[in-house]
Amino acid sequence: MVSIPERQTSKAAGWSRRTGAFSMVLLLTNFVGHRFGLVQTPVFLWVLGIVALLAALALLFAGLAFARLWNFGDRGGRDLTVGALLALLVLTPYGVAAYWATIYPPLRDISTDFDEPPALDVGDRTRDMNVLSPPTPGEQTLQTDSYPLVTARSYDLPFETVVNAVETVLDRRGWDFSEPYPELAGQTEVTITAIASSFVLGLPADVAIRVRDDGDTVIVDMRSASRYGRHDLGDNAARITDFLAELDQEVAGQVGAAPAQ
Repeated sequence: MVSIPERQTSKAAGWSRRTGAFSMVLLLTNFVGHRFGLVQTPVFLWVLGIVALLAALALLFAGLAFARLWNFGDRGGRDLTVGALLALLVLTPYGVAAYWATIYPPLRDISTDFDEPPALDVGDRTRDMNVLSPPTPGEQTLQTDSYPLVTARSYDLPFETVVNAVETVLDRRGWDFSEPYPELAGQTEVTITAIASSFVLGLPADVAIRVRDDGDTVIVDMRSASRYGRHDLGDNAARITDFLAELDQEVAGQVGAAPAQ
């Protein structure tokens, strides 16, 4: 009589499910904590790296469990399937970010004025944040080629009218301002600074909007610089183009005029 060996339960399958589930919970907890200010950005970024490693480990366990299931008929198909699916779900945002890194230029400080960028508020910047430095000629060319819509606005309107329109758009954005709005009496140039956050991860970026009376026209320049990360994944350029497009609409709605250029 031939004895049939009892099927074993794959330990790797169980570890795949547990590791995948833990990576998912850690990712969600880290994301929510950062959004509500309970997790500082440097810690948030480190935990993102740990989450990616855990998800990759869950996939490795799933692969080992599948090999045991295929070759020896071990149990654990459900566990390895759940673990692999959770790991792939966790790693999906990383794949999207990697794709964005291939289609957007490696920039982290975007400005509509290369020669005299609007001054950012550096009062609360720390050593672990990106260093602010003038753009190199290569970075200028890269920005110009990649983001042709990042250009200053020029309005044939009174200085106060343009500043009020800028402040209206800023109020709708809900950014954290470094200082109260400046007084306009007797001024021909003002710079408003704030801290904005990226849409998905909530990573902070310093923003400055400069309004200057050039005599014939009023020029609006804008700058946005990521505090963390070597690559902004297009976030700063999108912030500037969206803000200035909304400013165009606000100005047109207030006085029925379009920008001069």
